[in-house]
Amino acid sequence: MPHRVAVLALDGLLPFELGIPHRIFGRSLEPAPGNKGAKLYEVVTCSIRPPGPVRTDSDYAILVEHGPEALATADTVVIPASYELGPVFEEGRLTEELAAALALIRPGTRMVSICTGSYVLAAAGYLDGRPATTHWSSADHFQQLFPQVRVDPDVLFIDDGDVLTSAGVAAGIDLCLHLVRRDHGAAVANEIARRTVVPPHRDGGQAQYIHRPVPEPQFATTTAARAWALGRLDRPIQLRDMARQESMSVRTFTRRFREEVGASPGQWLTQQRVERARHLLETSDLSIDQVARDAGFGTATSLRQHLQAALGVPPTVYRRTFRASADTP
Repeated sequence: MPHRVAVLALDGLLPFELGIPHRIFGRSLEPAPGNKGAKLYEVVTCSIRPPGPVRTDSDYAILVEHGPEALATADTVVIPASYELGPVFEEGRLTEELAAALALIRPGTRMVSICTGSYVLAAAGYLDGRPATTHWSSADHFQQLFPQVRVDPDVLFIDDGDVLTSAGVAAGIDLCLHLVRRDHGAAVANEIARRTVVPPHRDGGQAQYIHRPVPEPQFATTTAARAWALGRLDRPIQLRDMARQESMSVRTFTRRFREEVGASPGQWLTQQRVERARHLLETSDLSIDQVARDAGFGTATSLRQHLQAALGVPPTVYRRTFRASADTP
């Protein structure tokens, strides 16, 4: 019998995410000439209520033909994100209706979330004491709401055996392909990736997609030093020189800087140089060596090390991912 995947459709769901398991699992076939192999998965969509319409975040509803009883027959349950999680998102608490539906799931069933579907897994206790991820923009809130979960906001997905979580939206594709690869090998996963026109494996994590602006303090006393440093990122910058811009001792300047920016001067400089390098990689044709010099890292090796540490990818991969085509209007 094919592995049975039940996709739980909750009100406020994102249709794109709902379609990911159907596309990846539903099109996975046993290797055979002419792609005529048998289906490896049976995918069904179910609701926490009897069959009927389920609201989406778009201007249409979907008609779901299976109720919560489908969860009791699943080998894998996938929970996509929803914008109407109510007490789950606000209090970390399941509604009675959702709790009753999840109680039908058999012990040992593999549990999977896409994006903020992780809130449902956490509220149900599946993630207690375990590593998990979610959309980077919700990671801080998720960690505050579920302190018992070990949240990693930088990765595309986390495989913790029988419980797997993915980052935002399209990372659900990465996770589902990973599961096919885990279940049936790279050849099957690579074939479905080709047919879906996506890479079978993406380099790095979602750290490369996160925008991290430096918070501006309400009453700043190190503003001049930061402006001075930003104007000369391509040159060596000493802590004493930054302190001199504010007529402070190094000790006082460092303390004030941490209070206002939330990082040490050295950490802040590295962040700004990484942001400078990202901008140059996205918008210029400069060589990697020149980007390294202009961003203040000096060498391509140093740039590679810092980008890998901050974003999880080397400069060439980052440029290939984000560089807009010159023909793009």
